[in-house]
Amino acid sequence: MPNKREPQPVDASLDVDGVRHGARAFVLKPLLRGDSREALRAPEAMLAEAVGLAEAIDLTIVAAEAFNLSHPTPATLLGSGQAETWGQRIEAESIHLVVVDHTLTPVQQRNLERAWKCKVIDRTGLILEIFGARARTREGQLQVELAALNYQKSRLVRSWTHLERQRGGFGFLGGPGESQLELDRRLITSRIAKLRYELDQVRRTRGLQRDARQRAEHPTVALVGYTNAGKSTLFNRLTGSEVLAKDMLFATLDPSMRGVTLPSGREVILSDTVGFISDLPTHLVEAFRATLEEVQLADVILHVRDVAHPETLVQKESVEAILADLGIEHGDARLIEVLNKADLLPEDERQSLRDYAVRTSWDAQHALEVDGVKQAARGGTVAVSALTGEGMPDLLRVLDERLALRAQVYAIDVPLEDGAALSWLYEHGQVLERQDKRAAIRLKISLDAADFGRFNSRFVRKSHAKDQL
Repeated sequence: MPNKREPQPVDASLDVDGVRHGARAFVLKPLLRGDSREALRAPEAMLAEAVGLAEAIDLTIVAAEAFNLSHPTPATLLGSGQAETWGQRIEAESIHLVVVDHTLTPVQQRNLERAWKCKVIDRTGLILEIFGARARTREGQLQVELAALNYQKSRLVRSWTHLERQRGGFGFLGGPGESQLELDRRLITSRIAKLRYELDQVRRTRGLQRDARQRAEHPTVALVGYTNAGKSTLFNRLTGSEVLAKDMLFATLDPSMRGVTLPSGREVILSDTVGFISDLPTHLVEAFRATLEEVQLADVILHVRDVAHPETLVQKESVEAILADLGIEHGDARLIEVLNKADLLPEDERQSLRDYAVRTSWDAQHALEVDGVKQAARGGTVAVSALTGEGMPDLLRVLDERLALRAQVYAIDVPLEDGAALSWLYEHGQVLERQDKRAAIRLKISLDAADFGRFNSRFVRKSHAKDQL
């Protein structure tokens, strides 16, 4: 009898059993007739994305093919003739692994492996493998393991013959016998419950940290976007950090947070998050909900787009669909589109892009006023190049303006002799009314909540800040 125990933490330094780094891989992209999501995308772009995912775990791509599929078959997804044709090519070219860029049922995966006599994984398995190999923080490992176990739970129909785990990731590339996959449903269910409990603790810890930031009145700015859109490069550019930023899909998995000082002197917390992708496995969206709470509760959300990518609009729609699942609808006033990689466009297109950004940013600022204070109507746009630094001053200015739109009206008494406090308020707020009294100056002033907190911490002993009006 196998020794049944909980899966141990992944050792990412070892190789996959039977499929090692650099293994010969074949990428297949079925194009299903009538699939409305795929109808909007070019087959070449979809295939290129699938190849990029496979390359992200150091596979050697021997061949990649997109092919039409009139209707999926329950046994193998493909038609019998297609499966046989691909099988002959797989044998002739000594393929170790086939990546099918589509969702496979456990039965389809098992039947294709038997027919082709090699390892087969689907899109979900491939993405989970990437995440499993990339997770470095404890939180990231917990989240990916939870997603992997939910995925594996439905695949215990397979026959596993030995138990040793051979490498990092979550074993979708390995041969039969990965320790997690031989666990029965009871053990997996128990492990899932434990992981969810631990992630609840992570969520509580994040909540405490978020409360501390709110008490310090530091607004949060979250970066979101399609994978490889340049979020980490932008994060490094704005913060002076050196988080991993590579030209590959899902280069960043674990979240990073750093402080940024805006031109006005306002301090914000910038958060880099995992990239999104079309058909992102639901297991991952659910598992990463603890991390994605940072996006849901952010004061400003920067949607970073690779504007030079041929499918930039399709990528935008994919990101917006995931944001909608998180309760962040299109047109949310917190959203700002950051059109990245503008340096890769011809000059005439770059100028058009800059003109478009100016128009949309002006429209975003043009809104009704309440008690003389502007209220944000909807998001804006700014064109940048995170690589060269082009457009960074514009982005910082737009951030400042957007945070200023969150201003509230306060009544503040400033002692006559405290010129520093009075000057600070005029510099950081919008004075709506002033009354010069015998011992103090009373200001009715519009201030961002963060600036109000900063004013209190710096000048509260010399002035008396009234309640919000």
